[in-house]
Amino acid sequence: MFWFLVIGLIAGWLAGKLVGGRGFGLIGDLVVGVIGSYIGGYLFNVLNLSIYGTIGEIIMATIGAIVLLLIIRIIK
Repeated sequence: MFWFLVIGLIAGWLAGKLVGGRGFGLIGDLVVGVIGSYIGGYLFNVLNLSIYGTIGEIIMATIGAIVLLLIIRIIK
């Protein structure tokens, strides 16, 4: 559970930097990253892609978080 939160925090921070140009604070980055990890896992499963290791999980969660932030940006 701890690693899941750490990976979510890193992914949320990276996605915030890549999409918004800034982070969203500790809680905001954590929420974006955790939700993004679920989205990334779903997308990778649908596309039948495999990913291994901690770096792979961070990449997958970051991609999911970027998708989440882009969807939020479109809705706004």
